[in-house]
Amino acid sequence: MTVFRIGEAAELLGVSADTVRRWVDAGRVAAGRDEHGHRVIEGVDLAAFVRSGADERPEESSARNRLRGIVTAVVKDTVMAQVDIQAGPFRLVSLMSREAVDDLDLRVGSVAVAVIKSTTVVVERSAPAVAPRGRTSS
Repeated sequence: MTVFRIGEAAELLGVSADTVRRWVDAGRVAAGRDEHGHRVIEGVDLAAFVRSGADERPEESSARNRLRGIVTAVVKDTVMAQVDIQAGPFRLVSLMSREAVDDLDLRVGSVAVAVIKSTTVVVERSAPAVAPRGRTSS
């Protein structure tokens, strides 16, 4: 069973630890205590919480991956443009027509939603943190 401490859950969701604590206190996310008395959230409960908000879409679309963030850079030439968005800990870069950037009035500092629809998504699983191997000090 995978469990997450409040800070780990917050990092995964791209919110503050205080936000996760408020959700737990309000009963929106189930949490227990570990052997040290720290609040922990079971992975299945955290996943259920995330899924429960998945239907809050502003419009109908087949794309399910939406990352809201702030535009950090816009580079335009005569035909194409590059838009950088910081969505929580994630930097997203989109290449699009200059006309689309102008129509959406995308500027540094504006809020935008990156909608991702892809036939290929690479999924990696991070290994648990392990103490580095080496000499022990005496």
